[in-house]
Amino acid sequence: MTNLTEHIPQEIINQRVDEYFASMEKMNASIWQEIFAQDATIQDPVGKPPFNPHEMAEKFFGFLGNFYEKIELTKDQTYLAGNAAAVQWTMNISSKQGRQATSKGISIIELNQQGKIQQISSYWDEPALIKQLRP
Repeated sequence: MTNLTEHIPQEIINQRVDEYFASMEKMNASIWQEIFAQDATIQDPVGKPPFNPHEMAEKFFGFLGNFYEKIELTKDQTYLAGNAAAVQWTMNISSKQGRQATSKGISIIELNQQGKIQQISSYWDEPALIKQLRP
């Protein structure tokens, strides 16, 4: 049996993961235009409706920028398989009101044959993070 799908080099997968996390920390919509496939989807967190990063980038980062002063993401562990990475991460948020919040999660980042991010599914407790930011 022959594998019909070419595997993307691990260096490219790691690069895309790094670029994704950097775009989140910088709250930079233009990085998304480079790293995501046109028909990509993000479900963050899983359970919310998926969205297309090209269509929603400005709105998404505008929303983040209105509430968060700083986002720090640490990749705690990365597991590569096929054309995907599962990344266990820690996120630290500083709000514009001076509050701090921390969350842990896992994101599955899948790349297409062109080395662009095709899909991200993130698993984390968003309501718990929001609760930490409330007075």
